[in-house]
Amino acid sequence: MKTFRPLGVLLVVLALVAVACGDDDETTTTAAGFTPGALGYIEVAPGEPIEIRALQAISGDVAPLGTDQVRGVELAIADYGDIAGHSVSLGTVEDDGCSAEGGQAGAQAIIAQLTDAGDGKFTGPLAVIGTTCSGAGRGALPLLSEAGLVLISGSNTSPSLTSDLEGTAGEDYLPGYYRTAHNDLFQGGAVARFVYNELGITTAAAIHDGDPYTDGLATAFKNTFESLGGTISVYTAVNKGDTDMTAVLTEVAAGAPEAVFFPIFQPEGDFIIQQAGSVAGLENVTWIGADGLLGDDFMSLPESAGMYFSGPDLRFGDNASQTGKSYSDFLTEYESTYGEAPPQVFHAHTYDATVMVLAAIEAVAFQEEDGTLKIDRQAFRDALTATSGFAGMTGSLSCDAFGDCGAQTIAIVKHEDPSDVAAGKANIVYSEAKGVVSD
Repeated sequence: MKTFRPLGVLLVVLALVAVACGDDDETTTTAAGFTPGALGYIEVAPGEPIEIRALQAISGDVAPLGTDQVRGVELAIADYGDIAGHSVSLGTVEDDGCSAEGGQAGAQAIIAQLTDAGDGKFTGPLAVIGTTCSGAGRGALPLLSEAGLVLISGSNTSPSLTSDLEGTAGEDYLPGYYRTAHNDLFQGGAVARFVYNELGITTAAAIHDGDPYTDGLATAFKNTFESLGGTISVYTAVNKGDTDMTAVLTEVAAGAPEAVFFPIFQPEGDFIIQQAGSVAGLENVTWIGADGLLGDDFMSLPESAGMYFSGPDLRFGDNASQTGKSYSDFLTEYESTYGEAPPQVFHAHTYDATVMVLAAIEAVAFQEEDGTLKIDRQAFRDALTATSGFAGMTGSLSCDAFGDCGAQTIAIVKHEDPSDVAAGKANIVYSEAKGVVSD
């Protein structure tokens, strides 16, 4: 599949990339030779693979979310092919556990594979595709950024990891972070506008679990809902690991909301919806989940019938990745390779994230006459930051200064029949693309 990509390893192209990046600390890469930038470089010996890694939630109740994304990475690597005669190795996938502690442990395991050979030369992994959950990203990013690696996620959505979309960095943002998923300031606002404007609901409650993803999304919903004129009667939280939701559901019921937005994960989400029916005052509530629950396991629960879910709009149409693959092509390959349809919704975003990484590597890599590759780590980050109009399956990708690169299109589905999850995922009743509303 080489023919669709730029020949980034040509020296002339490298010189153009260096000029375009315009960074004082950038690598000097010219026809005369290679001088590493401030972060040093990864050297890949002749015959050796380029190393990238995946840090995803591959165990526990959220494993389908992470496994789905690992598959997106694997298919992207296979579709992209070799770079300047070097294959790409994913190595062993690390488990982020969907937690800050898991993200931190996984990052440490990956950094341990990085060898400092002195004089700015490193061998080992250059980039990490992950994490699955924003909370794990919060744990992993400080370590990976300090170590000079790139962390790029297909599903992190917390505003804290990038920015407020108005030019202010999030509290957890650090250089080297990117994502192809949406920013939850956008998703939370879209849900609020749907609930207030389309459903005509004026009183709502929100439940999070303290994770940056769930708290950030619930907060974005609350702020927009109130700005529209709505009332948030209860804004509360559960703890990860809670199984008895009686107390929090009783608290919510006391506020008499017409709708409850609970953008959390399994298994806590399961307990909330399964126990809600036994709490007086919640009989006629409209329940709304988000992309953390928009999967086969949760949507198969009988109690999920009638719920709404927000998440990325998967109607990608004829969009084609730089690999030449459309989403339809991807789904066919996915089902052929893994024997099932994708169980979650961020596989395409992760595929795009991986292709972005591989294209940036190819753009900045310097090749010696013997085949040795030198990949400057600052130039690699600069190339990702400079991404603009990149062809992805999820849409045209452009990165801002804080690593938000996603197409930012949100859909809300209404799930009627737990015995037909596919129909529920496809039943889009509302969609927003940067202020453009459709259904």
